[in-house]
Amino acid sequence: MSNSNPPFSTAEYDRRLAKTRTAMEKAGLDVLFVTDPSNQAWLTGYDGWSFYVHQGVIVTMEGEPIWWGRYMDMMGGRRTCWMHHDNILGYGDHFVQSTEVHPMQDLAQHLTTRGFADARIGVEMENYYYSAKAHAVLGAELLNAELVDATALVNWQRLVKSEDEIGFIRKAAAISEKVVETAINRAAPGVRKNDLVADIMHAGITGVGDDWGDYPAIVPLTPSGLDATAAHLTWNGAPMREGEATFFELSGCYRRYHAPLCRTVFLGTPSDEMRRAEEAQIEGITAGLDAARAGNRTCDIANAFMQVMAKHGIERSGRMGYPIGLSYPPDWGERTASIRSEDKTMLEPGMVFHFMPALWMDSWGLETTETILIREGEPAEPLCNIDRKLFVKS
Repeated sequence: MSNSNPPFSTAEYDRRLAKTRTAMEKAGLDVLFVTDPSNQAWLTGYDGWSFYVHQGVIVTMEGEPIWWGRYMDMMGGRRTCWMHHDNILGYGDHFVQSTEVHPMQDLAQHLTTRGFADARIGVEMENYYYSAKAHAVLGAELLNAELVDATALVNWQRLVKSEDEIGFIRKAAAISEKVVETAINRAAPGVRKNDLVADIMHAGITGVGDDWGDYPAIVPLTPSGLDATAAHLTWNGAPMREGEATFFELSGCYRRYHAPLCRTVFLGTPSDEMRRAEEAQIEGITAGLDAARAGNRTCDIANAFMQVMAKHGIERSGRMGYPIGLSYPPDWGERTASIRSEDKTMLEPGMVFHFMPALWMDSWGLETTETILIREGEPAEPLCNIDRKLFVKS
């Protein structure tokens, strides 16, 4: 027996599993243990807020993958995973946050029972959800096995999206439009930032039509004034003020798929410096979109934008985007390719990026970004339809 309504078809999950096994074979792995919740969901459909305890997916070279986690979350696995119930395993609560035993001891027993006590096992070492203690315990329990770093092995298989996935991202993009429009319309002097964020969250969770909204992997980022000179600040209870810019870094989310979108609102009259930066930024984004086409590289997008910035006398370096799709907190990026001058990843049709050449200056910030779909023979398609400009409310 398996879950009767996973997000995607059996053929889609078979495609993902085949790609992963090809990568495993190339890496010389007998088995792969996946802890990233996004990779777990991509391979099995598992969807639950249980990633604060040890859990993961075991992928071998044949048969169904195995979801493994806490016993009470095993029930959620049965409700969301596409595999048969025999391949959804749970460990007892006596393992949870114990100083006497560790869940990796249970995992090691399952691997040993299945004949992998002396196997070459890939683990995601550079991952939010795989701790140093977990690695140490697993290694101590499997003394004859070889634990090798398989960080991002699954992530790279996710880079080119299927048509079904692109359909989900388009639904997320429509929700992104709604949340950004809500932020722009609601922004006004005197409005408390936390009240504005409450409206943003309501719009995102309500969704669009029958397409309900999921929780995004990153909370609304909404800094104003000097706070907007820094990336990744959230909100407080202070009122919005005239004479300040606020950037909104937001994303709609549909069944864990994202489409980030950023726009900036200025209350009052922006400076000439900000207006010149707006003009340069928009011109640079247009140039980046033209460079973002199949056959080019991720660095070509960044270089096209920076060339425009240099022409306008604005210095901009660093990363300007990343692939997006299915994700869980704390990040909606896929942690593979980057839009930056050092990255030579070849662009292929079906890749989806958050192109975010934001500007953080000495006294203000200006974020105008797009979620873009790489296409064959033409510039990338922005998936959201919101005016690309600084929104001024006088």
